Amino acid sequence: MGQRAKAGTCLATLVRMATPLCQEAERQCPRTGPGKPPKFPDWQMAILIMIAVLNRKKTKSAQYRFLTEHRRDLQAWLGMTHWPVRSTYFERYRRAHRLFRTAIKLQGDKAVAEGVADPEVVAVDKSLVAARGPLWHKRDRQRNRIPKGLHGVDRDSTWGYSQHDGWVQGYSFEVVVTAPVGSTVFPLVASVDTASVKETQTFADKLEELPDETDYVLADSGYDSNDLGERIEYDQEDQRTGRRFLCPENRRGSKRPANDPPPAPRDVSHGRRLARRKFFQRRQAERLYARRGQTVEPFNDWFKRLFELDHRVWHRGLENNRTHMLAALFAYQTLVRYNHRRGNKNGQIKWLMDGL
Repeated sequence: MGQRAKAGTCLATLVRMATPLCQEAERQCPRTGPGKPPKFPDWQMAILIMIAVLNRKKTKSAQYRFLTEHRRDLQAWLGMTHWPVRSTYFERYRRAHRLFRTAIKLQGDKAVAEGVADPEVVAVDKSLVAARGPLWHKRDRQRNRIPKGLHGVDRDSTWGYSQHDGWVQGYSFEVVVTAPVGSTVFPLVASVDTASVKETQTFADKLEELPDETDYVLADSGYDSNDLGERIEYDQEDQRTGRRFLCPENRRGSKRPANDPPPAPRDVSHGRRLARRKFFQRRQAERLYARRGQTVEPFNDWFKRLFELDHRVWHRGLENNRTHMLAALFAYQTLVRYNHRRGNKNGQIKWLMDGL
């Protein structure tokens, strides 16, 4: 691959580890609709995208050039008799995020089975990443008007706010990671949306994907929702699941002092909310919740620096950025599993990427 032999061996191993997961992801989310199957299976295109992302090629043109330069090795590794043309790579890139979303879940399960990750306690968080191009302000956006002289606006991007990032025009990724004490922080489930999408909406779609072994779910106040709390702590038969949702409350307009005795429950849902509040005030819950600030928040910052997302996204458009960020998360999972097999610490991940 143009690097020393050891780096090529590492990349070949990463491809071998990722291939069965991408193949299974393609089986679980097959193509639908008319037309014959494509010449290049989705899993092959996903592996090519993962390799380009691992090598930090930020535009699709740069990615395609890099992959084409190394097509002999890549075709041998992936069993490809032909090579996709530029337009095929660009078009398939936009749709690859569907496969990566499933592959991330599969690799999370694999890491749990291998003992790489402990899912007893998990933490969820949303992080914002600025869009490419100039700012498109709210008044012009509402009118669907691009001011004269303002070129390169990303029309898919939206405005969002977080305490960590402030106001950002761009996109967001949400990730559920393991939150152990002194062990590997591993992403298990993830999604990518525009910056304005609410956490209560995006996380609701992930609840069915949480590992069976999960007992505690940690979230910040942006996730405060009776619906989320009850879906985590109660099953469809309204029986306790054994899980706990640890999330600080958003004060909802009540003028009652925070240290006042709790009111009498108005209904079943309110009673369950009061029970969550009471459990959250226990010392055990405080110790558990402290893990959130030691796991998912540092992970987001580390991940953005590692894949050069700390300033802005790589592409314009929601579909392209979904593919890139989910491919990066899948690649990160694969690197952590590879690193674990070699007996190294997490600090070796950047070194591995730099050597590819």
